[in-house]
Amino acid sequence: QAQLVESGGGLVQAGGSLRLSCAAPERTFSSYSKGWFRQAPGKEREFVASISWSGSVIHYADSVKGRFTISRDNAKNTVTLQMNSLKPEDTAVYYCAAKKLTPATWSQEYAYWGQGTQVTVSS
Repeated sequence: QAQLVESGGGLVQAGGSLRLSCAAPERTFSSYSKGWFRQAPGKEREFVASISWSGSVIHYADSVKGRFTISRDNAKNTVTLQMNSLKPEDTAVYYCAAKKLTPATWSQEYAYWGQGTQVTVSS
């Protein structure tokens, strides 16, 4: 059962920007590390970015470094993924995930997931 809710996906031209948001209905998640993953058709789910509960530890996949920015607002219980300079290869369903303790790049370490939001980048 999804316990996180993503929003902000859509269709954008290459070079454009999108801002994804992930809302956690339970206050408990404000103390959890958060991650963004994506899955393109026919491919495995891959890591995009992660952030610790305090925001002090952040990791990015090499493919998105310098283009994507992850941030969080614990008061609002949300995490955001700002995506700039989008490329057609960024097209995928993007998922928000949460886990206790430190952030991770391995999806199996995350216990809580959203339902995903589609991002399509046209060339």
